[in-house]
Amino acid sequence: MTEPNRASFAIVVMSLTLSAAASAAQRFEVKIVDRQSNGGSYTYVVPGSSNSTSTSTANCVGGSGVANCSGSTNTTSSATPAFVGSYQVTGATLSLQLADGRVAIVNCASKVNWTEWNMNAHRSCRVPLVSNVQAEFDGDSAKLKWSVSLDGKKM
Repeated sequence: MTEPNRASFAIVVMSLTLSAAASAAQRFEVKIVDRQSNGGSYTYVVPGSSNSTSTSTANCVGGSGVANCSGSTNTTSSATPAFVGSYQVTGATLSLQLADGRVAIVNCASKVNWTEWNMNAHRSCRVPLVSNVQAEFDGDSAKLKWSVSLDGKKM
């Protein structure tokens, strides 16, 4: 039986390459860069992303109230364009950005809640409200874990 605060997600599209030889699940710290949730069917568009990193150096020499300074900056940028796909999904769809910039798209299909008399009642996918989560990828499925307490001990 699964824990009540853990949702299982099926991977819809993934620009992440997982080794077929590795049978163990792979865990990553990821950031949710896009989220959509809907009870009905909808088309999901994978968002684009960009990342820039800059480093700067400065050298100053001074004396008698005069300073001479010189400096330089190096910037490295990368961009991933948006991808429009015809992914017909229901429930919650998340775009997860890995530390190296790759993006994995996961979808939690909300299932019919058979304990309700109303056939249109669906169980919640429990989408995290936080941006940083742990993702465990195993084959074509993913499990997400996130903190649900103020002290960060309860996942």
